[in-house]
Amino acid sequence: MKAPLSWLRDYAAIPADTSIETLTDAFIRAGVEVDGVQAGTEVTGPVVVGRVLSVSPEKQKNGKTINWCSVDVGPELNVDGDGPDGTPGRGIVCGAHNFGVGDHVVVALPGSVLAGGFAISSRKTYGHVSDGMICSATELGLPDDGTDGIIVLDGQPEVGSEAMPLLGADEVIFTLEVTPDMPHCLSIRGLARELAQGLGVEFTDPVRSDHPTVDGTVAVRLDDPRCSRFVAARVTGFDPSRPSPDWLKRRVVASGVRSISLAVDITNFVMMEIGQPLHGYDGEKLQGAIVVRAAEPGEKLTTLDDQVRTLGPDDLLITDGSGAIGLAGVMGGATTELSDTTTEVVIEAAAFDSAAISRTSRGQKLPSEASRRFERGVDPRAAYAAAMRAAELLAELGGGTIDPSVTVVGDPAPLASTTLPVTLSQQILGMPVDTDTVIASLTGAGVTVELDGDTLTVTPPSWRPDLRDPYDYVEEVGQKVGLDRIVGIIPPAPGGRGLTASQQGRRAVTHALANLGLVELLTFPFASETDLDRLGIPADDPRRALVRLANPLAETAPYLRTTMLPGLLASAGRNFSRGLDDLALFEVGSVFRARPDAPPAPMPPVDRKPTDEEWAAIAAALPDQPRHLGVLLSGNWLPARWGAPAEPVTWQHAMGVVEAVAAALGVELQRRSGAQVPWHPGRCAEIVLGDTVVGHAGELHPSVVQEFSLSQGAAAVELDLDAILAAVPGPGTIAPLSGYPVAKEDVALVVDADVPSAAVERALREGAGDLLESIHLFDIYVGEQIPEGKKSLAFALRFRAIGRTLKDAEAIAARDAAVAAAGKACGAVLRS
Repeated sequence: MKAPLSWLRDYAAIPADTSIETLTDAFIRAGVEVDGVQAGTEVTGPVVVGRVLSVSPEKQKNGKTINWCSVDVGPELNVDGDGPDGTPGRGIVCGAHNFGVGDHVVVALPGSVLAGGFAISSRKTYGHVSDGMICSATELGLPDDGTDGIIVLDGQPEVGSEAMPLLGADEVIFTLEVTPDMPHCLSIRGLARELAQGLGVEFTDPVRSDHPTVDGTVAVRLDDPRCSRFVAARVTGFDPSRPSPDWLKRRVVASGVRSISLAVDITNFVMMEIGQPLHGYDGEKLQGAIVVRAAEPGEKLTTLDDQVRTLGPDDLLITDGSGAIGLAGVMGGATTELSDTTTEVVIEAAAFDSAAISRTSRGQKLPSEASRRFERGVDPRAAYAAAMRAAELLAELGGGTIDPSVTVVGDPAPLASTTLPVTLSQQILGMPVDTDTVIASLTGAGVTVELDGDTLTVTPPSWRPDLRDPYDYVEEVGQKVGLDRIVGIIPPAPGGRGLTASQQGRRAVTHALANLGLVELLTFPFASETDLDRLGIPADDPRRALVRLANPLAETAPYLRTTMLPGLLASAGRNFSRGLDDLALFEVGSVFRARPDAPPAPMPPVDRKPTDEEWAAIAAALPDQPRHLGVLLSGNWLPARWGAPAEPVTWQHAMGVVEAVAAALGVELQRRSGAQVPWHPGRCAEIVLGDTVVGHAGELHPSVVQEFSLSQGAAAVELDLDAILAAVPGPGTIAPLSGYPVAKEDVALVVDADVPSAAVERALREGAGDLLESIHLFDIYVGEQIPEGKKSLAFALRFRAIGRTLKDAEAIAARDAAVAAAGKACGAVLRS
């Protein structure tokens, strides 16, 4: 929306000395964003009014015809004998042809600088010395007024006087961004009202009063409730040959609308001034009564842009006896279009349902200045005033006569009243706002306010459909008082309990993995069945229990993820495409598993808080959402360096990640051989906590490695982090440190090849008793000295006593007890 300051001053008594900064601030405080301000043009130097004395057309060799002109620019600026006929004036070469002898034009004399830094000087061209330039709007940096050629001034302005003020070149034009909740500001009327209230000056409303329904000479019938008012005013004897006066063209163009013809310029002028879109029909082409109705399925209409449009029942039509003559609130039809022979104009000013116009505009892909206003909300009580304003201008500027019998059909329903406590604004805004200020702020906005004790009954004006509930009025008061007056108060921090145990655990895990050199990712939690297919996940796998989104961002990923791996693999693909082959990635996030027995979620109303029963039903309908840890390792764990080759990623690095997680949380995670897609059979470990499987780790299946272009031996980990965090022990006591020496005992045990080393370690730990300080596996051997189907596991056991030196016999006894326990649990025997 563009708003010239001179036009705003017609209705708001803005003092002459008000700065642009003050006006900009007033707009912003009212909630209207100022995108830019144009203040005058960049033209400098002598630009004056000239009168054309003679025009001599001369055809050039290149086929172009130029005019060698003599122009009177006033006695002080004329040059004796400089004109083509030797008379005082200025000889100027001009390529335009839309002027003649006697016309008053704009002349830039030598020494002036036009738009774009174009300097004017006397120079020889086309065989003549051109002593200036006859200017167009573009050359002066003015908005394009639609005129093809130079500017021809109306009336008889004084020759030699400054031309720029006559053209409105010193006009200040605000470019404003109006939000959808302020439809009244899509007009000079609405903007002037906001400025007047913000500056505390008088406002004069161009809409004086509404008009009751009356049957006029133009028959109108409303057959659809989506049109609540229709005004039809007739102007006869209109002269279509009359041009738009300069003041009208300047205001229309300054508002961002192209000047077309007098009748069209008037309807656009009134729309920009009052905010009521208008449409003009050629009265002689109308056939019978005007009827507003819904379109029939498949009905056709040729609109003013010469496009044949197929309509449906959602589209609202203006019709007459010949059929459709306009798409209501969007664009008129070609059959009744105003033309250069129109002498009878019927003006339409109507109020249409905003949702209906929005659907039509979007469905037909036909946005317009009219639909932009209707779909946000137009003041239905302004229709009569707008129609009469246009009729008066048509009569004044086009020589027409207004038919006194104006048709007004339909009675728009008043907007609903609302009650609110007087103190609500103060409570919500958090600053002192007394009753008088609340009433003054709302009354200034046109709201009818009635005070009854501590309660206000407020009724919005017809141009403010956005004021519906008490908090809309609080926002209005806040804007008028000034939201910048709200004091920022930092709420006192309550005595905190710090991070929860779950938060502490998650941070410990992410810090531990980052310290290992892994990079954390945050990916979208969306997935597709194709992702699971690429991983080779079978149809009966629990990870196929997908939750479909009602409104996905992309139809290619309409589900919520059930595993962390697809997002990590997609990120790996993007890194590979950029030449990054060595990756160690991890992500912590929720996965979503649908529950087949879950009931449908209820839809509570929005006018109240859900009940406890509704909350419980909503919770019961939600899918399981455990938080998982996903890790992907590919390429080299360590790069090649001097003296040592690169260390490629293996399943052992995946196991190291699991151990790092267990150490960070202080839990004991066991591992055992397992089988889980997409890991490699025989190279996959189940991660067990107690008796519960909480994840898997190991080398990825070769088919998955090939599918996602990973390195050979690429590994992955996925753990149910919530399940692990639930088993993290709470705060305990720190074991005392002993200053006495440690007793070292190493044992080598022979067990079956399929016995997990973790099971042997667990048995040793249980058998060793309280004297055992630590145990770790330091060697696995399979060879000639070990029977086939067996393996040797070497463990280092460390014993220590608190408060005394441990005797050798005690350490040996503890070692033997540990070996015995391993033999009983795992069939282990000491290696000889």
